[in-house]
Amino acid sequence: MTFTFTEEQEELRIVVRRLLAQMSPSPVLRRAMDSEWGYDPALWRRMAVELGVHGLGIPERFGGCGGGPIELGIVLEEMGRALVPSPYFSAVALSGQALVASGDDALCARWLPAIADGSLIATLALAEASGGWRLADVSTEAARTDAGWTVSGTKMFVIDGEAADLLLVIARAESGPGLFAVAGDAPGVVRTRLETLDPTRRLARVDLEGAPVQPVGTVGDTAYLRTVVDLATVALAAEQVGGAQACLDAAVQYAKTRWQFGRPIGSFQAIKHKCANLLLDVEAARSAVYHATAVAAGEPDGLSVAAALAAVWASTAFTHAAKENIQIHGGLGYTWEHDAHLYLKRAKSSEHLFGSPAMHRSLLADLVGI
Repeated sequence: MTFTFTEEQEELRIVVRRLLAQMSPSPVLRRAMDSEWGYDPALWRRMAVELGVHGLGIPERFGGCGGGPIELGIVLEEMGRALVPSPYFSAVALSGQALVASGDDALCARWLPAIADGSLIATLALAEASGGWRLADVSTEAARTDAGWTVSGTKMFVIDGEAADLLLVIARAESGPGLFAVAGDAPGVVRTRLETLDPTRRLARVDLEGAPVQPVGTVGDTAYLRTVVDLATVALAAEQVGGAQACLDAAVQYAKTRWQFGRPIGSFQAIKHKCANLLLDVEAARSAVYHATAVAAGEPDGLSVAAALAAVWASTAFTHAAKENIQIHGGLGYTWEHDAHLYLKRAKSSEHLFGSPAMHRSLLADLVGI
């Protein structure tokens, strides 16, 4: 597959990078992650209103601006590079793509315009107390009653689950797993913020006890739900590549300016080797992610394989880059004042969202018949 970005896509990257550099430098990032909801409302509004990136991947008939996984991947890569605390990932990359993939035009018309204009924060709830991210691990139960559908169970590690207005919950019905929508403040819904390693991304536990829900798409359609999980995996991998590149850039820049024994530390062979190996990891991960976004945009039959491959490479590269960045910075990299530790915390938490690299390797082996 030959893949290149169009002129418009490159311009999108430039515009997003410029806005994030202006509105989310380190001091603003730290204030946002410590705020009540964990993000900067001013940046959220500007991204929605001025750039319109909340509408990426959402058809124009539902209030979006079109585009798809490639354009969305560009924005997520830049947000990962800047380590932006934002519900953009949960609202647009997870929920927006899930609603579009469902093919449920009535519910898309109801919620997608609000996601596109930034007035609705939604999220996807998949993992449970077992920590599993596969559809086969889902034990939360959906039941159909005379009054409608209800869901009971516990969802863990729900991204922005405390702040979300709308929860898209994957639960198991009699006919199989399905996607169900429930308001964040609906009766029977209890949300609890989790104490996590990564302060830049809020996670929550969501307990549902007979909560009234609405099915999204066809209940029991595992193929569509597999697509939803694959799209989420690719979106996360794009964000991870951005974070890995930021760590590489920071390490190289520091190696050029930090002098020891009368010369820059970047002139020492050990540091050169570290940076060279990081470059190989990051570029390999980027290739896997760009391939996955291209497959998601045009060749959905190969999406599961491409998503698993991207997840393995991006998770591994980000964690490696974040660790080496701290090592190259030496004692400075271990301080709270430096952002290196924030990237490492994001890398480790992201490594286990939607499954660990080991899980994706196992999945990839099953998919290709090894």
